[in-house]
Amino acid sequence: MRKSVVAIVGRPNVGKSTIFNRLVGERISIVEDIPGVTRDRIYAEAEWLTSTFNLIDTGGIEIGDEPLLVQMRQQAEIAIDEADVIIFLVNGREGITAADEEVTKLLFKSNKPIVLGVNKIDNPEMRENIYEYYSLGFGEPFPISGSHGLGLGDLLDEVVNHFPKRENEDIKEDTIYFSLIGRPNVGKSSLVNSLLNEERVIVSEIEGTTRDAIDTHLHRDDQDFVIIDTAGMRKRGKVYETTEKYSVLRALKAIERSDVVLVLIDAETGIREQDKKIAGYAHEAGRAIVIVVNKWDTVETNEKAMKEFEAKVRAHFQYLDYAPIVFLSAKTKKRLHTLIPSIKLASENHAKRVPTNVLNDVIMDAIAMNPTPTIKGKRLKVLYATQVAVKPPSFVVFVNDPELMHFSYKRFLENKIRDAFGFVGTPIKIFARKRQ
Repeated sequence: MRKSVVAIVGRPNVGKSTIFNRLVGERISIVEDIPGVTRDRIYAEAEWLTSTFNLIDTGGIEIGDEPLLVQMRQQAEIAIDEADVIIFLVNGREGITAADEEVTKLLFKSNKPIVLGVNKIDNPEMRENIYEYYSLGFGEPFPISGSHGLGLGDLLDEVVNHFPKRENEDIKEDTIYFSLIGRPNVGKSSLVNSLLNEERVIVSEIEGTTRDAIDTHLHRDDQDFVIIDTAGMRKRGKVYETTEKYSVLRALKAIERSDVVLVLIDAETGIREQDKKIAGYAHEAGRAIVIVVNKWDTVETNEKAMKEFEAKVRAHFQYLDYAPIVFLSAKTKKRLHTLIPSIKLASENHAKRVPTNVLNDVIMDAIAMNPTPTIKGKRLKVLYATQVAVKPPSFVVFVNDPELMHFSYKRFLENKIRDAFGFVGTPIKIFARKRQ
């Protein structure tokens, strides 16, 4: 059955992220006592009794002319549109505010089921604080405490009662998960929006605007994808706020969930040392990688310039020589059509299996061309090889003595395997083992 969608909505600093984390059982959303910290929608799966549903933590709704606040309101409106049921969260210690009343007007227009949660009711003496909230017109207010986990069962019982009765559409097994990583302001959110043809995530020129990882579904070229849009990673020395630290940790977690990682580089500012460190996270995790040079519309875009920039990328990212390079502009959508085929190819190679007999033919031909090295009078003998895993493709080469397998010879064998089977877009791993 398709999972129902629940959105947590309310003005800033009423405890939405704390409640969200309680309901999903993980510290997914950023929790910080600063209004407006949660800027984009967060999606996660939550469970209550026999019901599993998708939960959205929205950016706080605050009425104002500032561009970011306007966009945060738009994010909440999108979440409201997507939700089957809405949890309207208020702060039981502060009473009804003008901002609460503005949110109320927005929710009445939605014609969606609304469950009113009065948060920060941390002890029985405070329960009397809930009665004024009847005046908002959403029926019975539920006293809850996000910090102590009180009252959430009654709240969820009411939420589940409003779930529509329908069939589920589970994510297909062949769905490709890919994430976008890169320095702040390289255009990750803009690229997601271009792929989706909608304003799904906040786009801003302010560095670090996207602080939370967002899962978004995409169907393109008869293939299902899930896009994991991660927060921009900053240099460790610049990570002052705890919110930024959570963002880096979540970006690493997003890499672990991905089949393919898009490493975004800003064509306008060029390659930075931090770009190499960020790409290293994905390489070390064994994920398929596509290097995306974004903002290609802002520089000279002839064939010669492209080859020169590609040479720079290869020089700086020597350990990613297997990764295809895609040049595009998320803003103008120029060359955007070249991205999805590269993602699909990298994903296919990431999961590729090679028959053992064919693999050994390639290995033996390679040895005949370049005999194994001799170290201290002892020659390395390769007995046979087999593939033991995918994602990434991993091979075990059985030898007489693993210590005789020098790094350079292992690299030689890797190159021969790539020549024979491709493996564009994915790292491959080779392990030397002594035959028992």
